[in-house]
This record gives sequence, structure tokens and C-alpha cells, in this order.
Amino acid sequence: MFELKTIALFMITAVAEIIGCYLPYLWLKQDKSVWLLVPAAISLALFAWLLSLHPTAAGRVYAAYGGVYVFVALLWLWLVDGIRPTTWDMVGALVALTGMAIIMFAPKTV
Repeated sequence: MFELKTIALFMITAVAEIIGCYLPYLWLKQDKSVWLLVPAAISLALFAWLLSLHPTAAGRVYAAYGGVYVFVALLWLWLVDGIRPTTWDMVGALVALTGMAIIMFAPKTV
């Protein structure tokens, strides 16, 4: 159960980070409203807070989170940008998720 909660928290965290970065991108590259920066800032604050909820060392959390971020970013590419990830994209995401699982769930000696 710990593993599922960790992965779910990482996925929600990744969505918050991506939204926090995507909204300024829309403003800068697609001439959308500057007001998008307000929810972007809120989303990035949520992202930072969500990362703090993990009960392990911050460096380990950041390293492992990166693997989930890669996977969620490719889902975003597909679902939001409408670009289907390639087989190699998915292989890379699987490698990243495997790394996350090793970092977060392997036995630790303190």
C-alpha cells in the first residue's frame, strides 16, 4: 500500500509541476493571457508542498520523483498536446520508472 500511495503522490506532484510550467508557456509562446501566471504560481507552490509530504530524505525524493515526472510528461504529451509517444519514449519512461522504484522501494540501511 505504501508503494501505491507513493506513486500516486508522485503523479499528482508531476501534474502540479507540469501545469505550473505549461501555463507560462502558453502565455509566452501562444499569446495567452498573462493571468495564466496566477494559477501557474499556485500550481508550483502546490508542487513544492506535495514534494514535502514524502517521509524520506529530500534528495532521495527528488531523484525518484524525476522518474515519475518523465512518465507523466509523456502522458501530457499524448493527452494534452495530442502527440502520441513513440515506442522509444515509452521504453525510456519504463527505465525511468524502474529507477524510481529502485530508489524509493529498495531496502535501506540507515
